[in-house]
Amino acid sequence: MELDVQKMIFEFIGGLGIFLFGIKYMGDGLQKSAGDKLRDILDRFTTNPFMGVLAGIIVTVLIQSSSGTTVITVGLVSAGFMTLRQAIGVIMGANIGTTVTAFIIGIKLSNYALPIIAVGALLLFFFKNKKIHNLGQVVFGFGALFYGLKLMSSGMKPLRSLESFAELTVNMSEIPILGVAIGTIFTVIVQSSSATIGILQELYGQGLLSLNAALPVLFGDNIGTTITAILASIGASVAARRAALTHVLFNLVGATIFLVGLKLYTQLVIMLQEAFNLNPEMTIAFAHGAFNITNTLIQLPFIGVLAYIVTKLIPGNDSVVEYKAKHLDPNFIEQSPSIALGQAKEEVVRMGEFATLGLEESHKYLNSNLQKHADLSMQLESAINNLDRKITDYLVLLSSASLSQNESEEHSVLMDTVRDIERIGDHFENIVELVDYQLSNKVKMTDLAKADLKEMFELTISTVKESIQSLEENDKELAREVVKKEDKIDKMERTLRKKHILRLNEGKCSGQAGIVFVDIVSNLERIGDHAVNIAEAVLGE
Repeated sequence: MELDVQKMIFEFIGGLGIFLFGIKYMGDGLQKSAGDKLRDILDRFTTNPFMGVLAGIIVTVLIQSSSGTTVITVGLVSAGFMTLRQAIGVIMGANIGTTVTAFIIGIKLSNYALPIIAVGALLLFFFKNKKIHNLGQVVFGFGALFYGLKLMSSGMKPLRSLESFAELTVNMSEIPILGVAIGTIFTVIVQSSSATIGILQELYGQGLLSLNAALPVLFGDNIGTTITAILASIGASVAARRAALTHVLFNLVGATIFLVGLKLYTQLVIMLQEAFNLNPEMTIAFAHGAFNITNTLIQLPFIGVLAYIVTKLIPGNDSVVEYKAKHLDPNFIEQSPSIALGQAKEEVVRMGEFATLGLEESHKYLNSNLQKHADLSMQLESAINNLDRKITDYLVLLSSASLSQNESEEHSVLMDTVRDIERIGDHFENIVELVDYQLSNKVKMTDLAKADLKEMFELTISTVKESIQSLEENDKELAREVVKKEDKIDKMERTLRKKHILRLNEGKCSGQAGIVFVDIVSNLERIGDHAVNIAEAVLGE
């Protein structure tokens, strides 16, 4: 008996591991096939709640993880790409999209799992083409999913002979809240609603659970899946925490509504089972789909109410970095190119302010080692990259319009400045990565080195600030000051390198600390070069 229990446990946990790997591997393959389109789908197709739901469904089907979609959404809200109301629609859609996995499981391809894995392996190892490789990953993951299910099913078969399990299922039928608790706890542990649903389908398929006992577990599964978003939002922005709480509230409200109307819902599922002649696994898939679609339809009109509740529960103003361009109206390119040029300039100045702020945050990260400064710095760098693409595209379109000689010169200045600001973003990102290296390798810097870096940071930040100000106000005098300051930065870089070599020779500084120090100084010097490029463009040099 002991051997059987061991075999049962090993088959179940091994099967669960293969199932989770299959889901993840398949999702990664689909994500690679989709490329960078996932963020674009969520960014572009969330203009209203209905489109948000649709975007949530599409992305979840592509990555095979509602938790993954919710985590991406939490990130987009935190970054200012998406409002809380738009995010709620996406979260609702993610809950519908995740039901696709249950329908795939309902097809019952477990007997063909090994040949499917073999085909996937063939595509992975015998083809160099990237697209075929990604397809191989999807097929291999698909096969692993079914093989994992088969192993879990085999491990669960002996449960029918256990008296305690039989008692538990009877209790779950009589006390639905017990089923909800079991579903929630198991999904929190596994962190995959698809796995919980897959196990539920196998238990119901083998007659180990009645429908009355299985349905409340399904509600608990939807509540448990919110744990990933909660974990992703810990220490994140106010907006991100609100989005995660919305996910929890949405599923809690849905589970409560369906628990109240459990008898009616059970009758609906039985009716669907009989009408479509569904196998047990597909019955659970339909039940899961009906729950999430109905829950979304019920709560969709109350998105504003949900947003109001989470805003009250998590108060405070959020320091959101707004990725989106604010001033680039394409209508002005044809109607009034001069206004379009002015709009582009406003956006370039905004991009420059992001660069200054990002540099300041990287300096704070170096001094305090607090992760929030690194996160904000990287968000700002992403915002700069996004604005770089948007402004450059806008200026390229504007170049075909009829511009005067002065406007053409200003257009050229803006094109060059966008490139310089983008490079400043790259350099402060390098600094953040150097501080990461310093922290992970426990590299200690001397107080003298810290004081030297503080001085150079302050000089570089003021130089970048003034270069952006000179562009905004077309202030040639201020631009000349920037040129002078950049000379100081160059001299300081040479001086600090010499001081570092002296410290190294005297044994006051380690080699690793020296690498970090010299690389930060080098990045600050390059930032100064890009600031002077902006100033020289203002001076017409």
